[in-house]
Amino acid sequence: MLLHTMASISDQILASPDDLQTDNLADWLRQIFGPLFLVIVSIVAIFFLFTREITRFVQFIVLAIGIGIIFYVPNIIETTAKAIARALGVELS
Repeated sequence: MLLHTMASISDQILASPDDLQTDNLADWLRQIFGPLFLVIVSIVAIFFLFTREITRFVQFIVLAIGIGIIFYVPNIIETTAKAIARALGVELS
């Protein structure tokens, strides 16, 4: 059934690997998930402080800083993606 569905989709909808444009993908991800991440971190941190779970609060903050580095350090997403692609043997232009 999946094969029949894929065969009936027009060629204009399906993109070949040469047609993919991912130049601004990392910026788009930062714009969407960055503020959402900050809101979630704030809510969870306040919860841990009000319940007086200082150990979990510190663990959570360390984890949040690690994840925040991924979102806010320039080019870390692109560098990681290129490294993974090279490790998998994909040719990069």
